[in-house]
Amino acid sequence: MVKRHDANKARVKRHRRIRNKISGTAACPRLNVFRSSKHIYAQLIDDVTGVTLASASSMDKGFEGPGTNKESAKQIGKKLAENATAKGITEAVFDRGGYLYHGRVKELAEGAREGGLKF
Repeated sequence: MVKRHDANKARVKRHRRIRNKISGTAACPRLNVFRSSKHIYAQLIDDVTGVTLASASSMDKGFEGPGTNKESAKQIGKKLAENATAKGITEAVFDRGGYLYHGRVKELAEGAREGGLKF
């Protein structure tokens, strides 16, 4: 019998390994990315208190277009940076969530940088 590789299980394992090394604070929160097949989500998290400080996703009411392409991911990154600067957050630690830094994840990060976040 041939065993099938479980890609999500491997991603979760990578994410846990990454999370052992990085943590967010109120001054420098963790920018977490979750990518599904239809949408993309990003949030700034203060791990000390366990609070989400700012978020943006392709599911938000004002968002137009699909959440499945790179242009949409870049818009989400800019929207997240806009929400963060409104709350006085300028720096973050990037948590790619076990995904490769490529495609939609990379575009979201670049959009957040263009919006004013530093990481």
